[in-house]
Amino acid sequence: MTFTVGFDLDLTLVDSRPGIRAAYEWLAAATGRRIDIDLVVSRLGPPLVQELRNWFPEDEVEEASAHYLAAYPAHAITPSPAMPGAREAVAAVREQGGRAVVVTAKYERNARLHLDHLGIEADELVGGLWAEGKAEALRAHGAGVYVGDHLGDVRGARAAGALAVAVPTGPYGAEELRAAGADVVLPGGLTDFPAWLRGYRAEAAESALA
Repeated sequence: MTFTVGFDLDLTLVDSRPGIRAAYEWLAAATGRRIDIDLVVSRLGPPLVQELRNWFPEDEVEEASAHYLAAYPAHAITPSPAMPGAREAVAAVREQGGRAVVVTAKYERNARLHLDHLGIEADELVGGLWAEGKAEALRAHGAGVYVGDHLGDVRGARAAGALAVAVPTGPYGAEELRAAGADVVLPGGLTDFPAWLRGYRAEAAESALA
């Protein structure tokens, strides 16, 4: 029986910190705005406009967002590597007969560029969704598991009724993720995922036969 696993993108599948840093450096230079880029990179996860509101007046946020998104492909894709185990984690889902769906707050076009550049072969991609908003796409694709690094990812999984699997590769450690309601925390990040998935699927099969 086909199953579906959802994955977050930034700091779950892709270490986008170098690329986002480069894109913000370009934005700061282009607009003359002072942006604490170290701070920005330390708290990735929420939507772009939410972060930009910390650095631009409200009436300039939309324009700043448009500039950033347009410049992102040239500055952010090449410097951003895959997270350790990312390709193998997605491949493990497909090898076991499942579907891998990436659900991210990132602008979908730019998310696609990351996946294509890194050779991460997801079955579906949905962008522009954050925290509980991710539940819409997870339910639509029938995802029973959602893997992410952020507290917002845990909330999204729980809102969708999916198993919340967390990796401590973003701004939060294992204990914070557990306290936020993660059902499973993989201490080694996605490198632990294929073995965990095999065990999870085996338990599900045994339960179905019981």
